[in-house]
Amino acid sequence: MARDSRLPNFRALSPAQRLEYIAAQAGLSDAEQTLISTPGALTTSRADGMIENVIGTFELPFGVAGYFQVNGRDVLVPMAVEEPSVVAAASYMAKLVRECGGFDTSSTGPLMRAQVQVLGISDPYGARLALLQKREEIIELANTRDKVLIGLGGGCRDIEVHVFPDTPRGPMIVMHLIVDVRDAMGANTVNTMAESVSPLVEKLTGGTVRLRILSNLADLRLARARLRVTPEVLKTKERSGEEIIEGIIDAYTFAAIDPYRAATHNKGIMNGIDPVIVATGNDWRAVEAGAHAYACRSGTYTSLTTWEKDTSGALVGTIELPMPVGLVGGATKTHPLAKLSLKIMDVKSAQELGEVVAAVGLAQNLGACRALATEGIQRGHMALHARNIALVAGAVGDEIDAIAKRMASEHDVRTDRAVALLAELRGR
Repeated sequence: MARDSRLPNFRALSPAQRLEYIAAQAGLSDAEQTLISTPGALTTSRADGMIENVIGTFELPFGVAGYFQVNGRDVLVPMAVEEPSVVAAASYMAKLVRECGGFDTSSTGPLMRAQVQVLGISDPYGARLALLQKREEIIELANTRDKVLIGLGGGCRDIEVHVFPDTPRGPMIVMHLIVDVRDAMGANTVNTMAESVSPLVEKLTGGTVRLRILSNLADLRLARARLRVTPEVLKTKERSGEEIIEGIIDAYTFAAIDPYRAATHNKGIMNGIDPVIVATGNDWRAVEAGAHAYACRSGTYTSLTTWEKDTSGALVGTIELPMPVGLVGGATKTHPLAKLSLKIMDVKSAQELGEVVAAVGLAQNLGACRALATEGIQRGHMALHARNIALVAGAVGDEIDAIAKRMASEHDVRTDRAVALLAELRGR
């Protein structure tokens, strides 16, 4: 059954009704629905096997962003996040992009780098050539460590050797193993390979190997997404689409030239990316590290996205960033809800997952830039945040929506105002 990522009137439904709709779209069993709707999907005993010193589990809201169409395919996007407006913004921007054909995505192969640091050498350039001369032997040795990966078509593909002739610790070379990790994130695989070749590296260079570890700057494992939206789709009652496009490009230009703005601009992108990474059990810290390092590859920290106009005047947005994600290994297989997230998304490879994640980041950035270019970021955000404030004030049940709507209409979202409104409501 083909998925339909449109979620009409989803916000008006109860959580149980929403789950019922998603379950029908994703083909979830009764047991899987129960797993999502019942607290404690991650049992303490399972958590105790995942990390150390476990005393319990910590839950986040688990939502679904809708309307995403990626390379012509509808995708429902699970997101685990505590911040209001993130899921709503991603869904609304995806809805606008959908009207203009959806997101186009692409990616490179799943290549990761493992670094082997070599010290104690006086001839770093000679040592580099000694390693390159034995390239095939090094690759062959690395590939003895993971027969399963080799059987799946992956494995070590190449080596690079970087020379640092003058460091505070003397001459240094760093050999990179370039490894195709297939549908894994790949950290354990490449780390094992790096450790396995270290004795040979020491023999060939006469140096001492220190660190043997992957690099989170996964610049050979990139995901890309592109969108195009017309002025007609972007226009509002207050502003023309052309005016909004100019504002978005101005906002982007600010981020492109100023690292202080770029940090917040890119954080907004990660607002969309991280919740999908968390929901699918992937390493969001690795994705964050790679993204921010990639953002300053030119020597200056800058925007991860670009925004421009095409010849027809439509807005074109693009994103490209490292995307070291997997479908196998780690929490993607051990966390029950991570497995269900991947089922809801219906992705068939780590590359496809990475491309969807990139599209979500681009959508989130469009939402932030559009808001900043129009009414400002706080109007929409605070209207959604009002429910949280009502909860803090002690509202329950129908009181929550009543107080949130009142504060939003007054443009006055504060805890003390929520307390006063709750007292007034209960007084009646």
